[in-house]
Amino acid sequence: MSDVPRNPHGWDPFPSSRRDKEDSAKRRETPQTRSPTYALAYDDPEFLTREETRGVRLQLELMKPELAFIDAGIQSTVVLFGGARIPEPGKDAWAARNETQKKNLEANSHFYEEARRFARLASQHSADTSGGKEFVIVTGGGPGVMEAGNRGAADVGAVSIALNITLPHEQMPNRYATPELSFNFHYFAIRKMHFLLRAKAMAIFPGGFGTMDELFEALTLIQTRRMQRIPVVLFGEAFWRRVLNLEVLAEEGTIAPADLDLITFAETAEDGWDKIRRFYGFA
Repeated sequence: MSDVPRNPHGWDPFPSSRRDKEDSAKRRETPQTRSPTYALAYDDPEFLTREETRGVRLQLELMKPELAFIDAGIQSTVVLFGGARIPEPGKDAWAARNETQKKNLEANSHFYEEARRFARLASQHSADTSGGKEFVIVTGGGPGVMEAGNRGAADVGAVSIALNITLPHEQMPNRYATPELSFNFHYFAIRKMHFLLRAKAMAIFPGGFGTMDELFEALTLIQTRRMQRIPVVLFGEAFWRRVLNLEVLAEEGTIAPADLDLITFAETAEDGWDKIRRFYGFA
């Protein structure tokens, strides 16, 4: 058996970049080979992190998760967004900065349970109908509602995806996301592309700037027909009515009245999942 790695798509007569990297590590050291200029370009962190190679990094950050999803056979996803600061019921509202925030975060903690139950429903459907390849839960991988989404999938033994982001304050992926489907991003833009590339539905729970950024990104793409229409379900109508008054945009003429129909509201996991089921016409 040859030790030459084979191209997965067929015969490749050339030595692989992986083997060349391994061979380079065994080379005899000289002043020339110790020079940073002699390192293989794809094995040179200093080169790959230069300002001038940003385009390469953007491409790599797009490709790495994409190849992993192809390898795992992931066909479609349900995107679950929501606040990292919303605690599990009965747990400390760690993000509260005053008593008002503490009270409100604790009052909104039921959304953690709704997100967890919603993820269970979607993940069970995925397992029963596609072997865990369709309607796979994807979250931002952090705490709060994101954790609830990954946790709900884990409750029924299903895989789930975590798309984490490098932030100035440390944010580790939650422990419920499938390790082989957990990713870390430098670029918000590429991360948002991966949220939507396979999305068949979006479940949006109360959150902050990040949640609204991701919501409006999707609505803009759907409104401008740069993306196929999918169900966009906002959980907690009272919260969203207080935070967003989209009717004003329609009244002012800055969006079409029909654009209001791009979103729908739900209060419970069952109600939200039922709206998605009816959109696609499955039982």
